[in-house]
Amino acid sequence: MSNQTNSDNKTFKALVVEETSEGTFAKNIQERHVSDLPDNDLLIEVHYSSLNYKDAMSASGNKSITKNYPHTPGIDAAGVVVSDKSGTFSEGQEVVVF
Repeated sequence: MSNQTNSDNKTFKALVVEETSEGTFAKNIQERHVSDLPDNDLLIEVHYSSLNYKDAMSASGNKSITKNYPHTPGIDAAGVVVSDKSGTFSEGQEVVVF
């Protein structure tokens, strides 16, 4: 994640899949803001990630896997905790998500 002066303006790069008006699917690496993320309990600074079989199907536009686009595929990750509202994890703790 790129640090900027305001924590709301922290950015990261993500693969974003969008459905075009022609019904095709475009994939691009986009600069996103942390404020674009859902307001969940846990924020992880991802150091490593991968795309699994279902992610590849979603990125190809398979509507039985992903119903709403734009979509950022990828649920497997390793990194460190930035914040945790639940108190389960400590800031800086290394985690693996799969």
